[in-house]
Amino acid sequence: MHLTDFRILPVGDSAVSVEFGNRIDPGINAKVHTLCSLLSEKKIPGIADVIPTFCALLICYDPCVIRFGKLCEEIERITAAGLEGVSAPSRTFLISVCYGGEYGEDLPYVAEHAGLSEREVILRHCAPDYLIYMLGFLPGFSYLGGMDPTLETPRLSQPRQRIPAGSVGIGGNQTGLYPMDSPGGWRLIGRSPVRPYDPRRKEQILYRAGDKIRFVPIDEKQYLEIEAAATAGTYECPYLEGGRTQ
Repeated sequence: MHLTDFRILPVGDSAVSVEFGNRIDPGINAKVHTLCSLLSEKKIPGIADVIPTFCALLICYDPCVIRFGKLCEEIERITAAGLEGVSAPSRTFLISVCYGGEYGEDLPYVAEHAGLSEREVILRHCAPDYLIYMLGFLPGFSYLGGMDPTLETPRLSQPRQRIPAGSVGIGGNQTGLYPMDSPGGWRLIGRSPVRPYDPRRKEQILYRAGDKIRFVPIDEKQYLEIEAAATAGTYECPYLEGGRTQ
């Protein structure tokens, strides 16, 4: 992979945006995460943070340590070296979800809108491994790509004032998991007892941009068991890395 098609734009006096395009595309997003991973490995003095988005990488830096021009040179040097065989490390998190009923009140609407049974909606929603393009909106809120287009459903005309933490929803052509109680306008099809954000954990946000999520259907009994463990701080969300469950 060569990162040759990009532009570097200043963002204020202490950040730059490296932009690879203007559309949501897994190939473009892969370039963002590859550069993010390489910059993190290089540990260039003066770089304070790197924040991946759908199609750009925001690089925050200390201008007293590294100047704008020097930072641009470092970015161009890294990308010019050739990146064949380089990819950001990725994990696939297995997120348990109890679908329908009180946990997903909009499942009947989504099924009717799609012309499918509720069971078929669940099967199609659980089928893909969803790429986490970026995190935003709330700590641990993941913007996912890869949803079956037949499940595309319009948002609510009037957003709810409170959506329970763990709710799994569909908004337009995207699906996502609410990490905490918040307002929102997505159609709720289920709820997960897994906590994407937990300030008690060493890694407070469960996953990072570039990882993947696989939704796994569970029943209410399993939901309550996992919820109790998560509340006690003893639940460890399983994930796949290198083909093995961790």
